Amino acid sequence: MHFLYTLALAIALFLAAPFFLWKGRGTGKYLHSFSQRMGRLPPSLNPGGGLSLWVHAVSVGEVLVARALIGPLRERFPQHKLFVSTTTLTGNAVARRTVTGADAFFFAPFDLPGPVGRAMEAVNPALLVLVETEIWPNLIHGARRHGARVAVVNGRLSQKSFTSYRRVRPFLRRVLAEVDLFLMQGEAHAGRLRDLGAPPERVRVLGNMKFDATETKRISGDLGRLLDGVPGRPLWVAGSTMPGEDEMVLAAFRHVRQHVPEAALILAPRHPERFGEVPALVEAAGFRCLLRTRLQPGGWRNGPVVLLDTLGELAQVYSLASVVFVGGSLVPTGGHNILEPAVAGKAVIVGPHMENFREIADQFRAEGALVQIGSADELAAAVVGLLNDTERRDSIGARARALVDRNRGAVGLTVDALAGLVA
Repeated sequence: MHFLYTLALAIALFLAAPFFLWKGRGTGKYLHSFSQRMGRLPPSLNPGGGLSLWVHAVSVGEVLVARALIGPLRERFPQHKLFVSTTTLTGNAVARRTVTGADAFFFAPFDLPGPVGRAMEAVNPALLVLVETEIWPNLIHGARRHGARVAVVNGRLSQKSFTSYRRVRPFLRRVLAEVDLFLMQGEAHAGRLRDLGAPPERVRVLGNMKFDATETKRISGDLGRLLDGVPGRPLWVAGSTMPGEDEMVLAAFRHVRQHVPEAALILAPRHPERFGEVPALVEAAGFRCLLRTRLQPGGWRNGPVVLLDTLGELAQVYSLASVVFVGGSLVPTGGHNILEPAVAGKAVIVGPHMENFREIADQFRAEGALVQIGSADELAAAVVGLLNDTERRDSIGARARALVDRNRGAVGLTVDALAGLVA
């Protein structure tokens, strides 16, 4: 099974290579990371070859969790180098810009024996930390062969993933047996992992580090000047939208403007590669689209829609919002993190698809700290209702902020647990 997995992955990468070369033909964005993905890391990464802690965070969501972990790890293990790897280009960019305390950042190797082996030699980890149950069989096996311990932190396993993994349970059981510690977000996730064959004594529930990773972001001077005048207007921020959702948001915004004519919208697509295509959708919906990167100070006083075509500013923009919609939830992609607008004390709306954040969504909904709608048809009415009811809006936001504050503490417990694995 292990050989078949490796063979299938190698064939898939070979077949996908022309697509990615074509997709990045203008910028070479995939070519520049290819050497690192083959495990060829620069000698300057770890010149002394000393022991390190390797934290792997696949994309932006995992990076934001890892960000809260890096400082405490640096403080607890000052004698070790601390490296952060990512899989996606966006995750790498966000890590470099927002994670402090790491010695270096690099792209994780393809999950093949050769690239993994070369990366292990360069990084020389005493501990490999995988953020949020990223099961990479060759990476895990390569770490153990190298003599490193392996831990999963902030682990989660959705019902959908569990159903898929269950088909290869005999193989997966052997992979999970090579992991020393699974630190899970909640009991439901822990139970699914045990059912897949993880040794029960290695599975613990410590809570969700996303609560610790979330901080209130103050608006920067530069962004504040560009958005001058916005705080005096009803502002709807639609964050982390996925393909198909922007059209839904814009259709709802037309209805919102009929009831609240002075309302403004900031639209923030989840993936930067979509920044170029969304303006046409805005124009097709009948609105002028202003780009944040081209906005002049005071230039949005009379315009209705701004496209946030930058990385790392969405959390700041949430602090200006009257109402927030978090995307990935009107289309079946599992939803996105609601904690950033929640910690800013904002009333948050989500759609029906919150499978990846089910426990958090359930908790917020149970405490009246979240508005969940059943379909895109309900979006406009939900936004209008909150814009026109300041007391309800503020009450939902206050409950959301309080809930975040009550659930902090998982990072400290995680670092304590990891200390038992580091000699």
